[in-house]
Amino acid sequence: MKSIVIGSGFGGIAAAIRLKAKNHNVTLIEKHQDLGGRARVFKKNGFTFDAGPTVITAPYLINELFELFNKKPQDYIELKPLDIWYRFVFEDGSNFDYSGNENNMKLQIGKIEKEDIKGYEELVKFTKKIFDKGFSELADIPFDNPITMMKQLPSLLKLKSYKSVYSLVSTYIKNEKLRRMLSMHPLLVGGNPFTTTSIYGLILYLEKKWGIHYSMGGTGNIINGLEKLMYEIGINIIKGKEVKKILSSKNIINGIELDNKEIINADNVVCNADPPAVYEKLLNNKNYNSLFNWKTKRMEYSMGLFVYYFGTKKKYENIQHHTIKFGDKYKEHLDDIFNNKKLNNDISYYLHRPTATDSSMAPEGHDCFYVLVPVPNNQSKIDWMIEGEKIKNLVIDKMEAHLMPDLRSNIVEDFYLTPDYFEKELNTKYGSGFSIQPKFTQSAYFRFHNKSEIYNGLYFVGAGSHPGAGVPGVLSSAKVLDKLL
Repeated sequence: MKSIVIGSGFGGIAAAIRLKAKNHNVTLIEKHQDLGGRARVFKKNGFTFDAGPTVITAPYLINELFELFNKKPQDYIELKPLDIWYRFVFEDGSNFDYSGNENNMKLQIGKIEKEDIKGYEELVKFTKKIFDKGFSELADIPFDNPITMMKQLPSLLKLKSYKSVYSLVSTYIKNEKLRRMLSMHPLLVGGNPFTTTSIYGLILYLEKKWGIHYSMGGTGNIINGLEKLMYEIGINIIKGKEVKKILSSKNIINGIELDNKEIINADNVVCNADPPAVYEKLLNNKNYNSLFNWKTKRMEYSMGLFVYYFGTKKKYENIQHHTIKFGDKYKEHLDDIFNNKKLNNDISYYLHRPTATDSSMAPEGHDCFYVLVPVPNNQSKIDWMIEGEKIKNLVIDKMEAHLMPDLRSNIVEDFYLTPDYFEKELNTKYGSGFSIQPKFTQSAYFRFHNKSEIYNGLYFVGAGSHPGAGVPGVLSSAKVLDKLL
């Protein structure tokens, strides 16, 4: 069996390795000169910047890929558990160190709102129920027919899947600061906490189950370890060539054509590329059925991301590995991003400081950072050539005022990415950071199917397919593929 995998994000790499374990002849094709997709790495003058995912949860999903071939993960990668998972900083200057230490968590909650300690305990218990169903049971189950979905509906309704994550958290928690903190998880996978189905509340428990880890040398080192494994087990890797067409005959896939006109035949093509881009640009026969056309037209896409990478000549020892800074407004700000598609100066952001754990990411005596700001996707028609520099300066001003004194004068290396990068370089529709939003009406059966409903021999892994975005989600999508092929 000959299989081609298009794209080398975590989902594509995991798919290639799992197919090889089934004795497929596997070729992985990546348009860039380096592997990783959203998890690429940028190196600048001694600084190492992970482009994308930096929060590593459910490490067993990564370890499994090595163990399929009786390899020891620790011979390839080093995952280090973090003590403090996130430091949340609020607009009034107060902060909260979020971790797996439950006594410390309750102590801090009690200082903000005593009554919410009990609510927090109840919320954790409920998210365990969601986790047991939504992740442990369903994350690697194919949802390519409506009967599978129908069977799960009673359980999903019992778990209040019709509620949003924010609404679920608010059932248990009274204080607005704590509501924001405990409902922010959908933003890690491209969703609005006010519209994302409460099923994604499972992320809260998933973090508690396995903790939050950092890959020494950066997330890119996981990609390097997996690349080494792929070479060892005989996967053919093609870099620097882009797939321009997926070839088919009477809706049966038979190969691909590269940008240099080379044709490679295959029995199966697995796309780690964004499903809408594949269906719109890579396939010849676009005479899709009316149900599929209706489904794709009504899809709502995740927010875009503005990511500012910078290195400083000063070490900011007070900054934790992961910091989440909330602006003054929460719902109004998210409405602007997801619904009104407009920029807002009252930003919230996620600040990553890998040098808090790993000094190898920057030259000696220096610090390495990236700050990620949720922004509207490119349905907004924002001109990032103009707005990019404005957002960069706004972010520096905010960080300088709240977290990092004299920041501007200490920056020695910097650059940024906007939704234009996601649209042009990563081929995501509207430059969305995480493909389609994780709403209930876009989850499981209602997402793009892992097994194409249109073409025989065409499959999908990654953020746009079931179960969704985030490192555990895309790695699980390759396990879904395992059951389909």
